[in-house]
Amino acid sequence: MSNPERRYVISFGCPDRTGIIARISGFLAEHGGWIVEAAYHTDPDTGWFFTRQVVRADSLPFDAAELRTRFADVAKSLSAESSWQVSDTGERRRAVILVSKAGHCLYDLLGRVASGELDVDVAAVIGNHASLGDITRAHGIPFHHVPFPAGDAAAKASAFAEVRKLVDEHDPHAVVLARFMQVLPPELCEAWAGRALNIHHSFLPSFVGARPYHQAHARGVKLIGATCHYVTADLDAGPIVDQDVIRVDHGDSVEDMVRKGRDIEKVTLARGLRWHLEGRVLVHGNRTVVF
Repeated sequence: MSNPERRYVISFGCPDRTGIIARISGFLAEHGGWIVEAAYHTDPDTGWFFTRQVVRADSLPFDAAELRTRFADVAKSLSAESSWQVSDTGERRRAVILVSKAGHCLYDLLGRVASGELDVDVAAVIGNHASLGDITRAHGIPFHHVPFPAGDAAAKASAFAEVRKLVDEHDPHAVVLARFMQVLPPELCEAWAGRALNIHHSFLPSFVGARPYHQAHARGVKLIGATCHYVTADLDAGPIVDQDVIRVDHGDSVEDMVRKGRDIEKVTLARGLRWHLEGRVLVHGNRTVVF
């Protein structure tokens, strides 16, 4: 039986010009494609066009693999050869989560997955500390402890090699740095480009280094926030997927700010991960379009 809830998602960017929408819709109509969602955006600064099209899978006479093959000609005609994708909502998404000691983001993601709110299989959790192993295993998910010896560059490189091996064996759609307090080396940033998501407080670059909430408290800030972004070799400077803020005031202690900051980090990371898994994020240079 066909599944009317199954969707094929086509997303891409290309140089802007007239006739792009007609070319896409004409191709889909030719094969009986039933469009259930369509989004468009033109960036006047770069002259680039972006779109995300969602089609009922049961309206087409072929599967996702054949759709990719046939759509390749359309993409080529629109000069979008290297920036398009077709995803199938019937294919399960996989994620691997990297953690250190802070568990608030991990707890939140595991809870959302367990409740069905976040539709993804967490293939593994990898930590450079062992403290989050019990909660991970309680959810039936493998936990791998990979220590990162301090002050030993060779040992650290070896640890990252082990992390890469553990991650890559699952070929995940997303690598989530859920307060993973290690800086990915450039080779991993490149290998996981467009898949590695990080969460950090939005004080950067104003409050860099340790104890950012203490610095913010001392300055009497009125807003704190968090940023979910793709990881690049430029530390905390990758394309932004989502941001959010929460208001604080003079009556809040450092502990209050830390608690509120953790709340906003959890929500922002979960939302960014969801958008990434749903193919809603298109990257162009260091900017994103989120449909």
